[in-house]
Amino acid sequence: MSLIQRKETKQRMSRIVIHQGTVYLCGQVAADATKDITEQTQTMLDKVETLLAEANSDKKHILSATIYIKDMKDFAAMNAVWDAWVPEGHAPARACVQASMARPELLVEISVIAAQKCS
Repeated sequence: MSLIQRKETKQRMSRIVIHQGTVYLCGQVAADATKDITEQTQTMLDKVETLLAEANSDKKHILSATIYIKDMKDFAAMNAVWDAWVPEGHAPARACVQASMARPELLVEISVIAAQKCS
């Protein structure tokens, strides 16, 4: 039987789940939803980095990312931030879909699966 670690668990979800060296992050959104797509994307990715570090991982270890974007008109601007953030040679498998958001001011959300760093 393998151990499942859950961090920052509330009734509805855990912010981080770790199982057999794989890190699953709950959906991350912008720190300030009043900002434009560029700033929302950057602060969302900053939150991902913080959570990955807490789980002994980093952006070079991301296996898969699913990005939910409110309006595809913002796709290029979101990608510009994403492309600058992902380390060269470490692009994960990725999907990007247009989606309704939980709050109308949110423009982007990301769900990430990553590997832990080897000790």
